[in-house]
Amino acid sequence: MSKVEDFEELRPLLFSIAYRILGSVSEAEDAVQETWLRFDGSATRPTSTKAFLSAAVTRISIDVLRSARVRREEYVGPWFPEPLLSDPYQDPARSVELADSVSMAALLLLERLSPLERAVFVLREVFGFGFDEVAAAVGRSEAACRQLLVRARRHMEAGRPRFAVDRQERQELATRFFDALRNGDVGGLQNLLSADVQLVGDGGGKAPQLAKAIMGAENVARVLGTVFPWLIRIDVTFEPHEVNGQPGAIFRDRDGKILQTLVLEVLDGQIQTIRGVINPDKLGHLGPVADAWAIDREVKQARRQMN
Repeated sequence: MSKVEDFEELRPLLFSIAYRILGSVSEAEDAVQETWLRFDGSATRPTSTKAFLSAAVTRISIDVLRSARVRREEYVGPWFPEPLLSDPYQDPARSVELADSVSMAALLLLERLSPLERAVFVLREVFGFGFDEVAAAVGRSEAACRQLLVRARRHMEAGRPRFAVDRQERQELATRFFDALRNGDVGGLQNLLSADVQLVGDGGGKAPQLAKAIMGAENVARVLGTVFPWLIRIDVTFEPHEVNGQPGAIFRDRDGKILQTLVLEVLDGQIQTIRGVINPDKLGHLGPVADAWAIDREVKQARRQMN
């Protein structure tokens, strides 16, 4: 196989590694491109192309993450990963690990780890790399990598939900939620929410959003049941779509441009967290992005006319 063919065969894996380390589609794509440039520029072919490319994309991602963490500390409002609609890498033998690790909840847990801990956890726990491969990728000894993994596991396990959710049950709950949302059914929404549910959005200061997280089933249901019918009045539509491996939806303006994504986190048969990403910088990879400020003004104008 040619270098290009070798690389393209492994591109899905490289992107999936980079995305889990970085939590950013655009940064992961840049890391993969930089990996290609290093591979293309190498004078000799490595013994294992997979090992070489995986190590390269991991090191690049670690470097990017170190600088990104500073920016994230200064981020306006809650920071969420860029929404991912489908993971390009599939491995039936590790389907559970892959699906779990790409959820927004898991990616936010990974934010608690140091860049090295995060890389070691992703390579070992998610993709099943041997400790020798992990050590080569991060430039540490196998013993050091084992210690990094122990610390990473401790942080991750402390934040994981206690009850697994059946996939079909989760999807049925999401269908009922989006039906109630479309109909502005406040009572129906409230019945699907846990008592301590949170509704929180990531606008990054670049789009209108809730001033802070909305807490509690009654409050969240009232906000959702009030806001979304007005959006529908001005021809905003939404289509249920899996986001980061969880039930969610993509919202579009009347021209079909992306307004935001919404993802539901289900725990013990109820919706525990609703996360919205409306920051336009995080939506461009999904398609043309709507002007959220213009939509906000149109909603306010429509409400004034009704009063």
